[in-house]
Order: sequence, then C-alpha cells, then structure tokens
Amino acid sequence: MGTDTHVFLSDLARGLAPRADQLVDVVLQHLRDELPEMWKYEDIAALAPEALPEHVAAILDFIEHGLDLTEVRTPPAGIEFACRLAEHGVPISQLLRVYRLVHADLLHQLLTETARVAGSQELVNATTVTLSAMAFEYADRTAEQAVAAYQRERDRWLQRRLIVINEAGTRIGTTLDTARTAQELADVGADHLADLVTVDLLSSALQEEGTYAVAGPPTLRRIAESVSDGCQDPAVVTGQTHTYLEDSEPARVLATGQPIRLPITADDVPAWLAMSEEHKLALRALGLRSMLLVPLRARGSPLGLAQFVRRQTADPFDDDELLLAQEIASRAAVNIDNARRYTQERSTALTLQRSLLPQHVPEESAVEMASRYLPSGSRAGVGGDWFDVIPLSGARVALVVGDVIGHGLHAAATMGRLRTAVRTLADIDLPPDELLTHLDDVVIRLQREGEGATDEISATCLYAIYDPVSRTCSLASAGHIPPAVVTPQTADGAAPASPASPASPAVNFPELPIGPPLGLGGLPFETTQFQLPPGSRLVLYTDGLVQSRSRDVEASLALLRDVLARAPASLEETCDELLSALLPSCPADDVALLVARTGALDVDHVATWDLPCDPAVVSKARVHASDQLTAWGLEEMAFTTELVVSELVTNAIRYGKPPIQLRMILQSSLTCEVSDASSTTPHLRRARVFDEGGRGLLLVAQLTERWGTRHNREGKVIWAEQLIAASPTGVSSGLA
Repeated sequence: MGTDTHVFLSDLARGLAPRADQLVDVVLQHLRDELPEMWKYEDIAALAPEALPEHVAAILDFIEHGLDLTEVRTPPAGIEFACRLAEHGVPISQLLRVYRLVHADLLHQLLTETARVAGSQELVNATTVTLSAMAFEYADRTAEQAVAAYQRERDRWLQRRLIVINEAGTRIGTTLDTARTAQELADVGADHLADLVTVDLLSSALQEEGTYAVAGPPTLRRIAESVSDGCQDPAVVTGQTHTYLEDSEPARVLATGQPIRLPITADDVPAWLAMSEEHKLALRALGLRSMLLVPLRARGSPLGLAQFVRRQTADPFDDDELLLAQEIASRAAVNIDNARRYTQERSTALTLQRSLLPQHVPEESAVEMASRYLPSGSRAGVGGDWFDVIPLSGARVALVVGDVIGHGLHAAATMGRLRTAVRTLADIDLPPDELLTHLDDVVIRLQREGEGATDEISATCLYAIYDPVSRTCSLASAGHIPPAVVTPQTADGAAPASPASPASPAVNFPELPIGPPLGLGGLPFETTQFQLPPGSRLVLYTDGLVQSRSRDVEASLALLRDVLARAPASLEETCDELLSALLPSCPADDVALLVARTGALDVDHVATWDLPCDPAVVSKARVHASDQLTAWGLEEMAFTTELVVSELVTNAIRYGKPPIQLRMILQSSLTCEVSDASSTTPHLRRARVFDEGGRGLLLVAQLTERWGTRHNREGKVIWAEQLIAASPTGVSSGLA
C-alpha cells in the first residue's frame, strides 16, 4: 500500500503540474482576502505572484519525485519575499501566517484532487495521511529557512537603522543655529528616508517667545528643504510663512503631537502642501506618491513639523521608517530648541551687556576715545567683558576695562553689578589700588550671596586715571593684562614739543605689578604712575584680543605692537585694524577694546595759589578768583565763584591743616579746588535756626553742578564744578 501511495502521489503531482497556474491563482486570491494589509507595499504585491509559482512548483516536484526532506530548500523568490517583509517591518507572525495559508490551501486542493481521481476510499485515506505528514514537514522546513532569512534581513535593517541614527546624531546639531540645524535634519532625511524633506517651524518658536502654545491656525515658516539624488528640486523658497487650516493634517499633527502617513497622487496634491501655484505645478511634476508628517517637539512643546515625501515608490512609510523618522526628528527638535534657547539667552545677554556699556564719552573728558565690543562667536555665549570711561573731578578721567569669568546671562549681569560698583567707587575719587581693594570686597560679598550657585564669580579689572594737568597716568591691575602705551617720538627719541611735530610712535607695555583677580581677598593691589606726552595712546583690552588657538600670547602681543606702530591717526580706524589683524572671523572669546588719546591742559587754563592758614586770606582768595575769571572772560560767573571759593577756603582754614592751596581749572566747565593736609571729610548737615555756621557746603551744593572730596597721600581736595553756559570768546577747552 505504501508503494502504491507514493506512486499515486507521483502521478497526482505530475497531473497537476500543467494546472499549477490555477492552483497559484486560488492561493493568491485567498492571501489577498486574508491579508489585505500586505498588498499596500508595491514590491511585495509585485513579488508575491512571482514567488508563489516557484513555491507551488517546488512542492509538486517534491511530491512527484519523493525527495528526501533534508534536501528541501525554500525557493529563492520565497527567501526574497521574507526579506521584503522584514524590510517593511511586517511582523514575523504575518510571514508565518502566509506560510500556513499557502500550505493549507495547497493541501486542500491536493486532497480534493485525490478524492476525485483515487479509485478506492482506502487509497484516499492512505494518501491523505501521507500527504498531510509530508505537507506539514515541508512547511516546517521551508518556513524555518524563510524565518532565518527574515531574521537576518531584520538584523541588517536594525543595524542600518542604528547607523542612520548615529549618523543623524553626528550630522544634526553641529551648531547652535536654528536654520542650520533644520537644514541638517532635511539633509539626513533626504539621504535615508525620502525624496523630498521640508522643515517648518512655528513663528512663535522663531520669535523666541516663552511659550509655543498653538491657538487657532498655526503660523509656520519654511526653514529648510532637501531633495535626494536624482530628484528634481521643486524650488521651495525657504523663509516664507504660511498657515494650516485647523482641520488639515499638519494642524492635527501639531495639535496632537502624533505623526500621520498619507498616500498622495500627482493629480491630487493637498492644498496645504503647495505654498503657491508654481509650487503646486512643480510638486505635480515630481509625481509625489507617499508622505509622512512628523511633529517636532521638545520638552513637551511643539516647535514645528517635518514633511517626508516619496516619489519613486508608492509604498507607504512602514512602522520601522516611522520610528526612524521620529527618532531623527526628536533629536533634531532637541537641538533646534537648544539653538533657540541659546539664541534667546545670547540675544538677551548681548542686549543687557550693550545697554550697560558706555554709549559715548562725555565731551569734557581729557581723552579722545574709540571703543569696540565683540561678543564671542563660540557656543560659550556672551561673556562679561566691559569697558568704561568715567569723568572725575579736576579734569581727570578714569579708564576701566574688565572681564568677568564665565559666559551667558550670569556673566553679563555680574558685569553690570561690577560696572556699577566701579562707578560708585570712582565717584568718591579713590586711588586705583584702593578702588580695586573695595571692588575685591564687593566680589567676595557676591560670592557669599551666591553660595550654592553653579556659576563661580570672579573677574579681572584694570583701572587707570589720567590727569591732563600733570599728564600723569595712574593705574592698578587686578589680574588683568597691562595696557599698550603708544607715545609719539621725534627723530632723537624724545617726546615731541607739540602733537604736530613729526613723530614715529613708540609702543611699549608698561611694567606694573599685577594683583590677584577679584574675589580672592586678603592680597594687596599696587598703583603705578608714569607721565604721558600729549597725543599718547592708551590701549586697554581684554584677553580675548590676544589669546588665540593659532598663536601664543607673545606672538599676539608682537602683532599688536606692529599694528599700533603703523596705526592711522583716527582712533576708529585703529580699532578696526586691531580687530582685523588679531581676531579670526569667529572669536572664541569676548573682546572689549578701548583706545584713548591723551590730551594736556594748557597752563593758561590752570591757576594755582598757595594760601596761608589765616582767615584774612579768604578775601584775597576771592580777589584771585575774580581776577582769573576776568582773564578768562567769565566775569558773569564771578559772584557764584567768589562765594564758592570763600566757603571752601574758610572750611580748609577752620577744619583743615596747612599747606592750603586754591586751584581753578578751565575746561568745558569751571572747577574750583581747595586742598589741605587734613584727611577729615566735610559733609552736609542741617543747620539750626540760630546756628552761625553749617550752611557753607549747602550753599556750594546748591550753586554748583556737583561737588565732592577726594583723598590723596598728602591730605584731601574739596572741589566744586560749575557748567559754562557758552564758551567765552577766545577760550577753548584747553586740551592740547
């Protein structure tokens, strides 16, 4: 019976071979009915009619020749079919179901044919048992090989996915520029996922508002687009704004945060996809066939969306491709948000810093000045570099440059606090070393107040005072690099007699003791003094000007010296040449630069009298002041000036110590100074009704623009300043 059964099966298979196409059609139709979701993939739909005939032919050949089960091999088309399922992320259970359906259908048709042609029931029963056993064994072996091929392809796909994700992590977010990051996302998507990729960002995100909530039709801006190789560019104009209707697919993606896959055709391009009629025609010409909309979200808020479009295949984006697109978009969204936040903080810090820097130098200043501030071009952000020019009493001026350690808003805010502290300390006319000592205490106090904060507070500072009367520059440094001093020289090496004399400038970096940076405490600062010829230049700068990755500090200082030696007369042009020569296009650190040309006050604009410590000299002092005002053509100021001189000299005689000196300085304002050897500081007080004194300083304060006291090693100076309504005939500012 066994031999008869195998002979019957061989004849049965041989007889069915010419009708194999009919068997294939029946099985194929059953597969379409049972597994409709698989036929949405074009390649699978095209491959199935090729793989199934091979499979049927292999089964019939196996039955006809009674082959050994160990020699059973899945047909190549069946292996390819399994690999395609793996590529599209179709679950392996679907592959096994395909095999079960195919073999069940074929077994059913074989058994039906057996019942039709077998001559006896006994042969039918025996054939059924044998055929069922062979069919199940054959199905198990071929399915096992298909599953192995599926798993190998799946592993390769997952490996490719990891490679793409790793590549995306490397290519996306290389800078803290929003548009650049969006373009990097589009480029990666066009290389690995789609033929055309566009990136739209919400206008609210680009405007750096605090929230991104979508209310009503969202307004977006097309930031980036990219096409794959071989795909015609639809000429999308980036930078255009557009809105999506609330019931459109992009609006739903933005509102829900869930991606959407869409089939499209060239004749049915969605209205929301085309930004113009020309764009719509270009999209039709591309022959778009499938689309994936992926939201861009970071930290729980929407930023925009990415559109992935295919034209070469109508296959929808499968689950694996969706996951890959979401992974790439998620990474890009975080980078875009980081770039947005960085831009916002940088803009805020830069605005804050620029608002705290001096906008112009007061006209009465003893120097001409030009300045530059360049923020860092690196990811570190805006730093805490600053400069300042502070008018002081006695026609003097303070020049300040400093650098707060760190970057960002914290550094900019700290810079503002220190700049305010310097101005406050300068207002009480402290010498440079004493001012830095008090400023050091301020930084230490800020450190204590900010204990537990992640940003350390420290700074460097250079404080210089220039006196145009004595032509003396006094300066002290708290961890800051020394300034460059450019002095005009004659042919014999001496200072020229006047600024107009032919001169070749000499550039040097004065040796001065550099104290510790601000914030260490307990260490002294020291003031250095030197005289400057008229027309000298003081160049103060922060370390960002001379520190570079391409050269050491010594080379930068040598280059700085060369530029200053041939610098033009214009201070503005000098600043530009320094920055052009010393800085790259994108400086790694902030740069503050202050260039000042010193002037000298003419001797005709300064009058000095030594006074004895005698109350009778007050009237003589008034006469001296009146005569000097007449010589300067300021007779209309005589009454107020005599009163001021009288009160200041009287105070010095009554409460001070000899020697006493009266000095009047004519610049754009009139300054009266009385110095004595006492360190006692006068102050305003409220005089009672019957008090004979106590009203002098109150009168001075009311009659002058400002007044104050400054201390020096010899004692103190009380000064009062009056504004000159209009320059008298023949009287200039007095600066040479």
